Amino acid sequence: MIETEAGPATYRDVLAEPVFRTLFLTRTLAIGAGSLRILALSVLVFDRTGSPVLTALTFAIGFVPQVVGGTLLAALADRLRPRPLITAGFLLDAAAALVLALLPLPVGASLALLAGVAVFGPVFNGASNRLIAEQLTGDAYVLGRALSSVASGGAQLLGLAFGGAAVAVLGPGRTLLAAAAVGLVAAVWVRLLLPDFAAPAAGSGSALGESWAVTGQLWRDRPVRRLLLVQWLPPAFIVGAEALVVPYAAERGHGSGAAGMILACAPLGMVVGNLVYSRLLRPPARERLVAVVIAALGGPLVLLAVPVPAAVAMAVMFLAGAAFCYSLGVQRPFLEALAPEVRGQAFALQFTGLMTLQGVGPVLLGVLAERASIAVAMLVAGLGTAAVGGWWALTHRRLPA
Repeated sequence: MIETEAGPATYRDVLAEPVFRTLFLTRTLAIGAGSLRILALSVLVFDRTGSPVLTALTFAIGFVPQVVGGTLLAALADRLRPRPLITAGFLLDAAAALVLALLPLPVGASLALLAGVAVFGPVFNGASNRLIAEQLTGDAYVLGRALSSVASGGAQLLGLAFGGAAVAVLGPGRTLLAAAAVGLVAAVWVRLLLPDFAAPAAGSGSALGESWAVTGQLWRDRPVRRLLLVQWLPPAFIVGAEALVVPYAAERGHGSGAAGMILACAPLGMVVGNLVYSRLLRPPARERLVAVVIAALGGPLVLLAVPVPAAVAMAVMFLAGAAFCYSLGVQRPFLEALAPEVRGQAFALQFTGLMTLQGVGPVLLGVLAERASIAVAMLVAGLGTAAVGGWWALTHRRLPA
C-alpha cells in the first residue's frame, strides 16, 4: 500500500503498487476492447439496416441502463470479494462480444444484450475503485485516478482508431472476436495476478434494499451530493459539445477531415491536461483551483457560437478536453467524504451519474441544436460549463475540510 498525505506522489510510485498496476492495465485493455466491440457492432448494424438512428443508438445504448445497476445493485461492490467480481465483469464483456460475433441476432436483440451488460458496469467499476482507494491514499490516490482517466481516453482513442482499420481488414465479425479475446486476456490477468482480498462485511438486508437505501443516504448528504454533481455536470456539457462537432464543422464549411481533427483534440487535451496538471501543482493548489479550471478551460466553448477558423475550433476543443483535469482537485475530498463501508457503492454511483449524463448531455444539446441552432447549443455548452465553475466557487467552502 502507498501512503502520501501531504507531499506529491509520483507516477512511478503509483505504478509500483501491484494491485493498482494490475487493475490499471486490465481496465485499459477492457476499455480498448469495448471500443472495438462498439465500433464493429455499429458497422454491422449500419450494414444490415442502413439506419443512422440505430447506428447512433448502438453507440449510446451502454449509458442509460447503468442507472439501474448504479441504483439497485451497487451494494454488491461492497459485499462481494473484488477479484471474482472484477473477473466476472471482464468475462461478461468478452462473452457479449463473442455472442455478437457468432450469433446472427436481430438488431433489437443485439442492443438489448449490450444494455443488459451495461447494467452491471457500475458494480464492477465500484469494486475496482474501492480496491484502488484502499491501496493508494493521499496524493497517490489522486495520481492513480489521473492515470486511469488518461488511460481511459487513450484506450478509447486507440480502440476506435485501430478498430476502424480492424473492421476494414477483418470485417465486423472477426473484429468482435478480437474484442472478446482481449476481454478474456483481461479476465485471466486479474484472476492470476490480483490478490484474493476478503469480502467486506455484508449488510443485514438484501443487496437491492441496501443499494436503494445507501444511494438515498449518499444523495441526501449535501457535501457528497455537491462532490458528485461537480464530477457529473462539466463532462455532460463538454461531451455534448463534442457530439456536435461533425455538424458544426459541416455548417462552418470546414469539411469532414477538419471535423475529425477537431474531435481528436478533446481526448488529446484530456491526456495532456491530466499529465501536466498533476505534476505542475501540489495537492492543495489543485483543490483550490477547481472552479477556475472548470470555467477557464470549459468556458471557451462559447467561441464556437460564432464563425472561427478550424484552428481556433481545434484549440477550443483541446482546452475543453484539458478541463477534465479539474477532477484531480475533487478526488481526495470525495474520498474523504465517504464512510469506508460504502465506498464501493459511492464509486458505483459516481460512475453511474458520469456515464448517464455523458449520454444525456449530447441528446439534450442535439435537440437544442435542431430546435434553435448549433451556435446556440455551443453557447449553452460553454456557459453551462462556466456556470458549474461559478457554482463550485460559491459552495465548496462548505465542504468538510
